[in-house]
Amino acid sequence: MQIHSATFTLSAPDLKTCPDSALPEFAFIGRSNVGKSSMINMLTNRKDLAKVSATPGKTKLINFFAINAAWHLVDLPGYGYAKVAQRHRNEFSKAIAEYLSRRENLRTTFVLIDSRLEPQRIDLEFLTWLSGVGIPFALVFTKADKLKPKELQKNANTFRQALADACGAEPLSFISSSKERLGRGEILGHIDALLAEAAS
Repeated sequence: MQIHSATFTLSAPDLKTCPDSALPEFAFIGRSNVGKSSMINMLTNRKDLAKVSATPGKTKLINFFAINAAWHLVDLPGYGYAKVAQRHRNEFSKAIAEYLSRRENLRTTFVLIDSRLEPQRIDLEFLTWLSGVGIPFALVFTKADKLKPKELQKNANTFRQALADACGAEPLSFISSSKERLGRGEILGHIDALLAEAAS
């Protein structure tokens, strides 16, 4: 897939204010500080389409970007805010859950996992919920450039096994590095295949 255009559409605080659009949507979500904004910029070939911040939990709205005027890339607020009041955290969680479970044109959700870490409970709980409500998803192991290949593969396999043990899910997964642009072709290729499947 070639990215010819990537433009900001709008930011929505909840499901009811999401754009009235029939474009297929592909959401990206992950724990705070997992490298989501850097990945979105890498995928779209834009330096600052998504705002990169040193402060975890910067994204607090559901952000829509029109790609090639053919589909929406949806940047969801991260889960696991370190510096957000519990009341606001609950509001974010409700908005995310409603969007993921009720948005009819959502095709799949890419869940970003920090490849450097052992399986995190918050990631496994979120993925178990996705699996339980039947939301299609794929894993993206980020920051692959920070590890040696054997260690990277070991960590990815450990996470996949932990997820299988938790809920029996064995989703498609990708290895990614925004710095080295690793995984870009594979992720966009998967989106392209889903778009073609929906159109057939």
